[in-house]
Amino acid sequence: MNRIDQRFTALRAAGQKGFIAYIGAGDPNLAATEQLALAFDKAGVDVLELGVPFSDPLADGLVNQLAAQRGLASGTTPPKVLECVAAIRRQSQIPIVLYIYFNLIHQRGLEAFIRDTAAAGVDGLLVLDLPPEEAAEYERLMKAHGLCAVWLIAPTTPEARVRTIVQRGSGFIYYVSREGVTGMQQTVSGGIGDMLALIRRHSALPVAVGFGVSNAQQARAVAAQSEAVVVGSAIVNQIAEHGSDAHMPQRVAGFVKTLVDAVKNGG
Repeated sequence: MNRIDQRFTALRAAGQKGFIAYIGAGDPNLAATEQLALAFDKAGVDVLELGVPFSDPLADGLVNQLAAQRGLASGTTPPKVLECVAAIRRQSQIPIVLYIYFNLIHQRGLEAFIRDTAAAGVDGLLVLDLPPEEAAEYERLMKAHGLCAVWLIAPTTPEARVRTIVQRGSGFIYYVSREGVTGMQQTVSGGIGDMLALIRRHSALPVAVGFGVSNAQQARAVAAQSEAVVVGSAIVNQIAEHGSDAHMPQRVAGFVKTLVDAVKNGG
């Protein structure tokens, strides 16, 4: 069984909610990414999303765009990200999803990229700009290599398209809780419960809610309605603030632990 499926099965059995952390791979460098992954595992993170740096990250707000720039500046490439994942795997079995744009996959070749990704120890892909209607070969190869194909659903997604997307997904469904790009917000978006009820009418997959969750109070509120909470920009912002500090991974993991505790204790 895929590590993502294993983790959500275990969470369900324990009556717990999941916490998913997003960081930009190679921000500020890949050695730090490896250290952060291991520290997050110890802090109780259930799934790690690694953003593969790309020059035109259209789904991302300023904080994550800057992380992508720092990743590119540190020389991070998709093959090096996979080397980093392989290094993490030597010490940790934390489930890992790559958050990626299709151009980077296409450049390597779809089959070769998915094969290399599985061999490195990645558990799933979230391809931001690949429409499900054009993903038949992608889905076939993902299934053949035992990888989860994670799809996004937005507040504006009509029910017929929700049905199409969730039937093709695996691992978990990522619900984008607000329109627009990633970024920290002062309040949690309204209407989450109604949209999650709609998704659940068509799928038994766990639903993770992200985009805009920025602090422990918000994470606790979202966990009360969903199977998992995704926090990205708030963590990436901590990395930016402490990037030159030798103790950066531990400092950021300390912040992440407050979010994990809020989700586990308040879900």
